Amino acid sequence: MSISAPDRAVGADPTATHRQPKAVWAVAFASVIAFMGIGLVDPILKPIGEQLHASPSQVSLLFTSYMLVTGVAMLITGVVSSRFGAKKTLVAGLSIIIVFAALAGLSDTVTQIVGFRAGWGLGNALFIATALATIVGAASGGVARAIILYEAALGIGIATGPLLGGVLGGISWRGPFFGVSVLMAVALISIVVLLPDGPKPTHHTSIAAPFLALRHRGLLTVSLTALLYNFGFFTLLAYTPFPLDMGTYAIGFIFCGWGVLLALASVFLAPRLQRRFGSLPMMGLSLALFAADLAVMAAFAEHKPVLIVGTVLAGLFLGVNNTLITEAVMISAPVERSTASAAYSFVRFAGGAAAPYLAGKLGEHSIALPFWVGAACTAGAVVVLLAGRAALAHIDEHDPAPHSVAEAEAITVGD
Repeated sequence: MSISAPDRAVGADPTATHRQPKAVWAVAFASVIAFMGIGLVDPILKPIGEQLHASPSQVSLLFTSYMLVTGVAMLITGVVSSRFGAKKTLVAGLSIIIVFAALAGLSDTVTQIVGFRAGWGLGNALFIATALATIVGAASGGVARAIILYEAALGIGIATGPLLGGVLGGISWRGPFFGVSVLMAVALISIVVLLPDGPKPTHHTSIAAPFLALRHRGLLTVSLTALLYNFGFFTLLAYTPFPLDMGTYAIGFIFCGWGVLLALASVFLAPRLQRRFGSLPMMGLSLALFAADLAVMAAFAEHKPVLIVGTVLAGLFLGVNNTLITEAVMISAPVERSTASAAYSFVRFAGGAAAPYLAGKLGEHSIALPFWVGAACTAGAVVVLLAGRAALAHIDEHDPAPHSVAEAEAITVGD
């Protein structure tokens, strides 16, 4: 298969997304399953609290422990993948998730689930950073098309996860955890069968590489921007089911709607807006609209229809921003893509780990306060982005270098 000639990131061949190596589709499919694991748990947050006698802040620790370990573990993803290759790293990550998701389903206390979610976070880190770098490196059609493919996988996974979580959660709160374990086993098989083995990598990444990468102001800017809007994102994800106070099926459908809009905005809306208005203006606008959305949810926190519409509508703003900011990460600093991904994810996950617990704790005193804090932090993200815009002025002028077949295969196996 030939790799397309270099295109501007915003002007790649629109059909290129569909002409991908089998290895890219295997990783994309595994990414769909991995991201299903995020939304799969959402409909059962309230049932877990009720049946295990835990407060909202205690239940929210399921997200905090997961994010904290994911963020810290991002620092070693490059070290692992550069020594063992992408395939072994992806397989290891999926295997860890399979084990700890099943253990979470067998738990009898919230503390146990929180601990096993931490182990889950380790596997998630190994998978996510490696999957993104693999897809970006090996996909045809340029960086933008690869990012769209990855964000589409994210959107599809997040959209379908709550539905399956609602169905399984209607049987038992343990069902979604076992569901994740089974789905990850399917993803593991697809990686083993479809992703080719390759030679052992010869270039080893240093554990200090992500920290050194953050010296580049552009990468630091987008990382801090993501950290701040993650407070709004995880307030929406981890706290909203509590004031909604609805059944697992209803929560599943609501977050399915959110995920559908996120996927559509990522794949179809973001590239068009980027071409017409530029990356930075659209990132700033989408974050500002998300902050306003959270503020409206805060002002009408006791009105469930407003919370439902606000939750679903947030997918539109987050979909546009996620695609543009992920692409910006890949071209914001002159470092390896896997290193940039690890540095970015470390800051946004480890730094934002406090958000779910903070939202749950604040929600125990005021139903609206978590949404106000999320809105304020997201507005802060806009300020950070604007303050660092000079370091990101080049992102819409970047012409991705073409990849040969040999180079694409080398990147695919983590070389």
